[in-house]
Amino acid sequence: MIRYNNKVIEVVWLDLDDTLIDFHTNSRHALQRLRDREEPLQRLFPTTDSWIETYELHNQNLWRLYGAGEISRSYLRMERFRRPLTDAGMEEDEGTKLSARYDTEYLDLLAMERGLVDGSIDLLRYLRGRGVRIGCLSNGFSDVQFRKLRNCGLEEWFDIVVLSDDIGINKPDRRLFNHAMERSGSPEPSAHLMIGDNAVSDIGGAIGAGWEAIHYLAREGAERHPECGATVGSLRQIVPLFDGGRQ
Repeated sequence: MIRYNNKVIEVVWLDLDDTLIDFHTNSRHALQRLRDREEPLQRLFPTTDSWIETYELHNQNLWRLYGAGEISRSYLRMERFRRPLTDAGMEEDEGTKLSARYDTEYLDLLAMERGLVDGSIDLLRYLRGRGVRIGCLSNGFSDVQFRKLRNCGLEEWFDIVVLSDDIGINKPDRRLFNHAMERSGSPEPSAHLMIGDNAVSDIGGAIGAGWEAIHYLAREGAERHPECGATVGSLRQIVPLFDGGRQ
């Protein structure tokens, strides 16, 4: 077991994308490969950078709405491709048709990427060596997240995997954190620690559920959570925080 903030931690939960898996880089690789083999994307977007920039703008806005429960999973997956296409001048019908295909192709390409955040395996190895249970708590889509876990070699490290698709509720909704506790068999909130990159969904959700939290800043200038006592810029800075280390 480990101690954190003078509490015995029984389960350490980790977010997946941009916490353990380098989603930012992997996604850009997948988007580049998608454009390389799709003539309509090459025609509408003169460079790979212009395609990625436009897609990411729409995708990020849609994920914020999805995280707040304002749009559905299927709407997000359709619109994040349809909007860039139609904004670039494609007819609505063609944009809708291609969007459905591009979504499947992109997710297949994304699941094949294997880039990890520096220090992720070392952190998992440390937690396993200390005998603490390790959980994955992610808002990602079930079919894709399990493929990513396998292809990145992370599946073996987790004792529990809880995805928002399990109950149709996203972080930071407290019900997903309560569901994770029930799955773990450890009912005391203070025995749970969340490590994640998102100030709202990961850290805000964990604190709202009564959990401990460590905020990993995946990128410079990322939003910080005002109530989180531990913020790190590298996964390698986490281990020294345990067992009475400085915070």
